[in-house]
Amino acid sequence: MSNWIEGKIVENKHWTDLLYSLRVKADIDPFVAGQYGRLGLQIDDQIVGRPYSFVNAPHEPLLEFYSIKVSEGPLSPKLAELNTGDSIYIDKRVNGFFTLNEVPEGRDMWMLATGTALGPFLSILNSQEVWERFENVVLVHAVRFKNELSYQDTSAELKDIYKDRFQMVPFVSREHTDFALTGRIPAAIANGKLEDKVNMQFTAKHSQVMMCGNPEMLIDTRNALKDKGLKKNLRRSPGQITTESYW
Repeated sequence: MSNWIEGKIVENKHWTDLLYSLRVKADIDPFVAGQYGRLGLQIDDQIVGRPYSFVNAPHEPLLEFYSIKVSEGPLSPKLAELNTGDSIYIDKRVNGFFTLNEVPEGRDMWMLATGTALGPFLSILNSQEVWERFENVVLVHAVRFKNELSYQDTSAELKDIYKDRFQMVPFVSREHTDFALTGRIPAAIANGKLEDKVNMQFTAKHSQVMMCGNPEMLIDTRNALKDKGLKKNLRRSPGQITTESYW
């Protein structure tokens, strides 16, 4: 039996020509911050669906998804064109293990994201568990251009609430800014610039790192963290590095 149900678009917010966020009203199964759902549209007599992480926290009434328009993609360009009141299919079921219940205890939580992989971290940050479990939280968001630094208002609100417990570090790789780090996340870990920026160290004793992004970023970042004594987190062998490929 199909698990697709109909939802309604409440808002389609365009951040740039390519980046957009959909807010959807739909009655799906309960989810945990960090998990993902599936969005779909009827294309050529069939529903074409793709996974998208929830941006909203589980307690919030509207579902939100952050996406980039891929010109050759079968779905994302059509999702980008949806308007308020349009119908959309959404899978009633939820999936995913990029959640805090998979993360061991620690003092410092590092969240490393590239592009639209920011989405699941926003869901986690707007839930209470991360603030109950960790003293310090660092969110790193790496993009190509500064106008791709979406959800800055959300980061500012979190800073107002949690003060020095929360730091947001932007990376911009293809243009100069007076506020963001340059280059790639792995290099800034290897040379210590990221630790210097937040005045906090990566340590096996105190750190837990969740990272979400393209496979190359995940591999290079994992290697940089291993050089600092951290290891991959597995159920059978708990560690400090929890990953989700966003590709």
